[in-house]
Amino acid sequence: MKKSIVILTGGGPAPGMNTVVGSIAKTFISNGYRVLGLHGGYKGLFSKEPNYTELDFLMADSIFNRGGSYLIMSRYKPSPIDYEQNFNLNFFIENNIQLLVTIGGDDTASTANKVAKFLSEHNHDISNIHVPKTIDNDLPLPLARPTFGYESAKSEGARIATTVYEDARTSNNWFVVCAMGRSAGHLAFGIGSAAHYPMIVIPEMFNKTTITVDKIVKIAVSSIVKRLILNINYGAVMISEGVFHELSDDELNKSGVVFSYDEHGHPELGKVSKAHIFSEMVETRLRELGVKTKIRPVELGYELRCQSPSAYDLVYCTELGIGLHQLFVEGKTGCMVYIDHLGKVEPLYLKDIQDPVTGKIPPRGVNLESDRVQAIINNIMHYITKDDYEAARKFISNPEEYDFRKILNW
Repeated sequence: MKKSIVILTGGGPAPGMNTVVGSIAKTFISNGYRVLGLHGGYKGLFSKEPNYTELDFLMADSIFNRGGSYLIMSRYKPSPIDYEQNFNLNFFIENNIQLLVTIGGDDTASTANKVAKFLSEHNHDISNIHVPKTIDNDLPLPLARPTFGYESAKSEGARIATTVYEDARTSNNWFVVCAMGRSAGHLAFGIGSAAHYPMIVIPEMFNKTTITVDKIVKIAVSSIVKRLILNINYGAVMISEGVFHELSDDELNKSGVVFSYDEHGHPELGKVSKAHIFSEMVETRLRELGVKTKIRPVELGYELRCQSPSAYDLVYCTELGIGLHQLFVEGKTGCMVYIDHLGKVEPLYLKDIQDPVTGKIPPRGVNLESDRVQAIINNIMHYITKDDYEAARKFISNPEEYDFRKILNW
């Protein structure tokens, strides 16, 4: 029987999903393998009738440059009972599957290792190789390499954010814009930097103080007042959704938001408009201070996930797909495919980046000390400093409380 591989996608979409799948399919087909694309993520492996498509060259060629994911995605996480009662071992045996390819985040990768272990215990050894994916760019890849999809999402986000900023200038008002990024502020900082936003708020900035709703609002007001001092009546504040993730339960209650949680225990931040919540809070504070400024909310969320991949990600994801085949030929398994900045393919093992105690992969945050980040903070962003106190008193009576660096305890 002809040897096969199976590909599944987990978590949420990112630009380049189809490029990875299409590149893997083309490479393995040319080397004599059947390529099965499983729909529904891991749910398909725990079903009596898995929903899958055999990918041929024409299918792979028609999807590789498209946004979204041809393979239907899922956040399904199998339970111990699923392994005991529902695992479809025959699917692997009947199709002579030699390799399980998973595309997703760390939860998807961890489950792949469990599936491979289960199959080995049932006398069907397979290889499993993971392709790390997240537009949040928070996986700790060596040499600060981005996760695929990030550059495309940043590019589209910057396009929208620039249009929003032009609206602010045209209308002489302010916008509060929130961008995705559950555990790190890469996307928000990247978009805000590209669009020259006068204020960017990411969780990493609170490295010397606790994140509170009051501090976030004060930072926004600091930028608005600084621009008033400069006779600039417009602007935009970029906020990473990750600041919500870092708020304590008491602070979340102050925001008035009640979260639901996904099956991995993560708050479903995408169900609420953080931009609306923060814009209301900032506008209320400005009203209390007697500052007449209109605030409008814009949420940068799902529209960034399924756009067509940029040229950067088209090349990067193609390299990842081809590199995965190389690792398989070399006999590597239980690893992620990693491509360094010179194009060298290497295996990256979960155990090398997991916390030895919790087993979780610590998110890679924005490096505040980097020259690139400091350049934006010190030259593009606007905020009140000690030198502005006297001028700021024309607008607020207590400018010391809105000193950007004091708020952050920098």
